[in-house]
Amino acid sequence: MISNAQLTPILPVVDVSRATDFYRDRLGLVDLGDEVGGNHLMRTGAGATIGLMPAEEGAQSPHTVLTFEVENITDEVRDLQSRGVGFLDYDLPDLKTVDHVCVMGTEKAAWFADSEGNILCLHEHLIGDMSI
Repeated sequence: MISNAQLTPILPVVDVSRATDFYRDRLGLVDLGDEVGGNHLMRTGAGATIGLMPAEEGAQSPHTVLTFEVENITDEVRDLQSRGVGFLDYDLPDLKTVDHVCVMGTEKAAWFADSEGNILCLHEHLIGDMSI
């Protein structure tokens, strides 16, 4: 049944080699070295697969296309910054980041762009803790 299916998000990238380097070297994903249907495959340590699809400039989306659930968003932000990942900051009426992190009800979130301009997100579920 589809409700039990594994998901593989396919992200549009202009330069597959550059994107592979970003996901491997900056985010720590494993380069499977496989191409399926023209998509280059990467894998997280938790076993999720991401496909990198060659696409023209402009195919990337201005909204969040992928989110990584983490246990400690502050530590993850610091770790990714140390690997050269830059975070996006917002100061909007309903969305404000402090030290790159936004608290939204029962979760924290932080956004960054990959090497191709796709918007990615870190999020942490809060359990009775609303501090940053």
